[in-house]
Amino acid sequence: MVQYVWETPSWPDIYWDSATLLHPLGKARQAQGMLLSETACFELESQSRVLTEEAFTTAAIEGEKLDRESIRSSVARRLGLPTAGLPSVERHIDGLVEMLVDATRNHEAPLTPGRLKGWQAALFPTGYSGINKIAAGEWRRDEEGPMQVVSGPVGREKIHFEAPPADRLDEEIDQFLEWFRSSETETDGLMRAAEAHFRFVTIHPFQDGNGRIARAIADMALAQDENNGCRLYSMSAQIKAERDDYYDVLERMQKGTGDITQWIVWFLECLGRAIRRSHTEVQKSRDKNSLWQKLTNLDLYERQRKIVNRLFEVGPGGFEGGLTNRKYRGMAKTTRETAKRDIADLLGKGILTRNPGGGRNASYDLVWPV
Repeated sequence: MVQYVWETPSWPDIYWDSATLLHPLGKARQAQGMLLSETACFELESQSRVLTEEAFTTAAIEGEKLDRESIRSSVARRLGLPTAGLPSVERHIDGLVEMLVDATRNHEAPLTPGRLKGWQAALFPTGYSGINKIAAGEWRRDEEGPMQVVSGPVGREKIHFEAPPADRLDEEIDQFLEWFRSSETETDGLMRAAEAHFRFVTIHPFQDGNGRIARAIADMALAQDENNGCRLYSMSAQIKAERDDYYDVLERMQKGTGDITQWIVWFLECLGRAIRRSHTEVQKSRDKNSLWQKLTNLDLYERQRKIVNRLFEVGPGGFEGGLTNRKYRGMAKTTRETAKRDIADLLGKGILTRNPGGGRNASYDLVWPV
């Protein structure tokens, strides 16, 4: 009995309903175009932020919590940013960042078995996944039974997916890589990214790391579509926010007939949300730069700059009740009179504005860029 898509007679051929995909594809393309038009010169700091988020969340999707500061240190080193004050980098974190950077910056280089194995080996530099010894940098061998994705307590496990047997892997990978090469000029780039993710995670060629590598391959396909090696948005961050839906639609499609329309619709809509989220961050970064350009020639104390930066980070109305003298004192670690003088100075320079009402309990907010 056929249970999984790779067992169907038509595999690796898969298909979708083009009419159903027209609307989500159009919306994703529109969001992509708006972001690309505004980020021709995406600053390194923004790239660093996106790449750090991508590394953190692609691991978190698999239940692994990495240290953000260690990720930030690895990213800074690879992008040529200052690393003073950042911690040393753990090997497996550096390997993850190396894979993500290679997938996008070197998106024009061919995807090969050796490159895939190198990525997986970089994820597990000690040869262990947790306490379990694995064949790092090699296809799985299924010596202890079939590769399965399971959940639940021992004795009551639920099998979500079973991968093709190991003796099919060489053929499966060859077919996948040939499809990945030829499809670049034959399939819409966004739909190709969705299909690449699905095809690779179906093959599941490694003992561990398949999800992270599948998402890196999708990122590589998106970079090829955009012809841009800069990471402009984090697909993994959005997938993590929608993780239950992500696993649910993948499982349903794995147990389907080869029609992956629902998966592509979900992927395109998730991609659109990831791009719009990044667009908001880009605009926020530009507003912040605009604000600090305005402040460059103003004589401000460091504590004043700290407060202004904090107000910007939380956004309009982010301080419940506004910025008060008491809150200023707490954040700046200063006295009531100093806080009073600082606030008056910021008001006089047009940086702060007084909120309506309040009486003796006056509160303030930034004069926000239009």
